Amino acid sequence: MTHAYVVRYVGGPLDGRVDSVPRPAESPKPTVTHVHLHGGPKIVHHYDLRYAVEYGCEYHLRTEDESAG
Repeated sequence: MTHAYVVRYVGGPLDGRVDSVPRPAESPKPTVTHVHLHGGPKIVHHYDLRYAVEYGCEYHLRTEDESAG
């Protein structure tokens, strides 16, 4: 039995989302942008890549402190 490569999202509107893919991407995106449209103003969240040795990688919500630096 083979285990899928797992991509997890931490924080923001995607918190808890888990995507399973058969194998890791050769060049995973360093940042994923999520645009939330809800009938009001557009809200944009940025998730930055972090590797998780146990199962794949995680995208963590970028905080304002990280955006300013």
